[in-house]
Amino acid sequence: MNSSKNEPVVLAIKDSESELPIPTAWRPVICRVVDAFVRHDYQLNAGVPGVAPVSTKTAEHIKSYIQDYGAELVALPEETWASSVCIWQGDRWDALIDLWSLSEGRSDLVLSLQVSEAQGGFEFVVYMVYVP
Repeated sequence: MNSSKNEPVVLAIKDSESELPIPTAWRPVICRVVDAFVRHDYQLNAGVPGVAPVSTKTAEHIKSYIQDYGAELVALPEETWASSVCIWQGDRWDALIDLWSLSEGRSDLVLSLQVSEAQGGFEFVVYMVYVP
């Protein structure tokens, strides 16, 4: 996901005092997770490199929250990075990604992820989808 606008690279900064933008390096992985959810693959059965498997229980919760919300998810547009945030928790980042729907654009739903440093990059754990 290279931006043709020559936007600055957003780095993963360990700041536990401030919410910061989602790092550029995370964005393609997050887009793949959301693309799976758009296809109703809440357990990420097709696999997303760097993302831990999603348990059946968590996948069922995600499916339920999305169905109860009543909107059809769509792929993340570039605008999502303007409002999505992460914060350092001492041993990982917690990230909140604004999800988008066909009927309303940016929805009230968020994807909650936990992101840790891993050899050669980052490891992602899908925590939940919900309305904060």
